Amino acid sequence: MRRWNGWGDEANGMHLPQSAELFLKQLIGTASPLQDASLEEVIKKVPDSRLPEHDLISTDPEIRVRHAKGQSLPDWLAMRSGRIAAFPDGVCFPENRKQVQRILQLAQQNDIELIPYGGGTSVAGHINPRQSNRAILTVDMSRMNQLLHLNQESQIAAFGAGTPGPMVEAQLRAQGYTLGHFPQSFELSTIGGWIASRSSGQQSLRYGRIEQLFAGGYLETFDGTFKLPTFPASSAGPDFRELILGSEGRFGILSEVKVRVSKLAEKEEFRVLFFPNWRKAVEFCQSVVQQRIPLSMLRVSNSVETKTQLKLAGKERAIAWLERYLSVRGCGEDKCMLTLGLTGSRQQVDSSLSQLNKMSRQCNGVGTGTLLGKRWQENRFKLPYLRETLWQKGYLVDTFETATDWQNLDNLMQKMESSLQPALEESVNNNQEKVHAFTHLSHVYGQGASLYTTYLFRADSDYPRTLERWKKLKHAASNAVVNNGGTISHQHGVGKDHAPYLPVEKGELGMNLLNRLCNHFDPKNQLNPGTLVSNEVSK
Repeated sequence: MRRWNGWGDEANGMHLPQSAELFLKQLIGTASPLQDASLEEVIKKVPDSRLPEHDLISTDPEIRVRHAKGQSLPDWLAMRSGRIAAFPDGVCFPENRKQVQRILQLAQQNDIELIPYGGGTSVAGHINPRQSNRAILTVDMSRMNQLLHLNQESQIAAFGAGTPGPMVEAQLRAQGYTLGHFPQSFELSTIGGWIASRSSGQQSLRYGRIEQLFAGGYLETFDGTFKLPTFPASSAGPDFRELILGSEGRFGILSEVKVRVSKLAEKEEFRVLFFPNWRKAVEFCQSVVQQRIPLSMLRVSNSVETKTQLKLAGKERAIAWLERYLSVRGCGEDKCMLTLGLTGSRQQVDSSLSQLNKMSRQCNGVGTGTLLGKRWQENRFKLPYLRETLWQKGYLVDTFETATDWQNLDNLMQKMESSLQPALEESVNNNQEKVHAFTHLSHVYGQGASLYTTYLFRADSDYPRTLERWKKLKHAASNAVVNNGGTISHQHGVGKDHAPYLPVEKGELGMNLLNRLCNHFDPKNQLNPGTLVSNEVSK
């Protein structure tokens, strides 16, 4: 059963070793958990629906609760406290394109706001209803979850937009193919959501980000169906697929998507290397990607994240042995861990590995074989469950991410991490409240790389004060990103949380164009209002 107020399946979790809990206490202090509201308590707060009766719509209070929030930290606090400001008036579950069109017609005729809903994994406020004088209908796409067609000659697959990651891969792999798109939210997020938010998968170095995989499909709009043909390339004016990528439900609802797939690789393995310091690890990454060594993934943790991950792993004896070995090999206190993926034919993997070994030695890297890589592969989608474990101990964890050019990488990372600690200036027992922050590169490009920062802090004495702590941290980090050469989002999209910072990146002309596009597709501001652009759209 899926959690109504957290991540994933209730049967799944992530253990926090006792040594890891002690590590956190030493870093940021002893914490106390806040009390959770029950589902029954929250259901009682759901108001009567303002929607007309309709055969596609459910107004069941529990279903409305389960569609009221995503997975951002303020969403988490709202669900845990039971203080949810707005609920959808109903939820519909279309099963085909014609039913999506019917819902759009209903919304037009009755002045209803629509919120497209995929897997509910948004960490930027994409799917949250706002308080509104109009009825709000959430459009849950989960029943449109099938592989509709696979053209093996062109390697184009068509899916219902609500197909979640595991079903995408299962249906393709049954026929010897893969999409190769593996975001950390893979367990729950959907193919339509990936496109709407411009998602990036962990192995995008081989398969590409979603914009390289998105070949075409159908967008249902108030004016009819917008068909996007699947050309391999075209110079016939602007590519309208770019309009849909990252549009976050503001222009219409994706009903069917067509994607470029690949045959399953003959061989795949993941390996972990260590480097003496951050600069050596980054130098290695930059050299590998700019020389176009065929890998599927490169991920490097800075020294603080490396230390944190080793502590959270538990297994103290094994880690102590590893630390001694690495120290002898020149990787001491400042060491950085790098995880890489090799995917392709056996010959490709062996050739790449030979090149990597040589380049690693030039940067004083130390290989550890495939054991740690296998552990990473086994747990690659489990990390979101750690939030639940930490919450029960009184700790909160959140992330933010960006991308920038290589020459700005170190400057931006330093500005991002250093922005967090001063944000919590209040004193607790005459001591400044502490924040523990660390960063990794999750995706690399010839031009630059993404920076993904995680930070942990303690819950305050109640929910409102805890939310205020998050707001201070989020604002400080977002300002540091946009004012120091980073994009407000590399892979999580804009939603409502990042919308206030978007004008710094897009500029006045860009925001005017974006507003005009929203107004063109949605003149009455009914499609996911407040998302992507925070102001009301005017004619």
